[in-house]
Amino acid sequence: MSETSEKLAKLKETALSQLKECGVSNVDEEQLDGYVNSLRTMVGNRDALLVSGTDKAELATVYRNFVAKKLGVDDKDKGMKAIEAVAEKMSAIKQKSRPAFYYLVAKELK
Repeated sequence: MSETSEKLAKLKETALSQLKECGVSNVDEEQLDGYVNSLRTMVGNRDALLVSGTDKAELATVYRNFVAKKLGVDDKDKGMKAIEAVAEKMSAIKQKSRPAFYYLVAKELK
């Protein structure tokens, strides 16, 4: 297994653990794999793999780059409300995994 593959596997493992901690028992592995693989080019940058739930600029970036661009949600209030709900749900987790955060945001918007 390559170093990148190992890091991606660890990232997925961390995301699964955090999702379980947030009460998600039935994870759509294909969806989660998509979020993990979308970070392939950033796997060497630890900060890029985490989301700060208290940094308003970071949350705005999540809206712009994930909710608006990837999910196609144009309603900023709706998108930010989902992001803030997930930040609250994950507040006990010090280092929030970006794939887990994205997964919960997408679930919140359904």
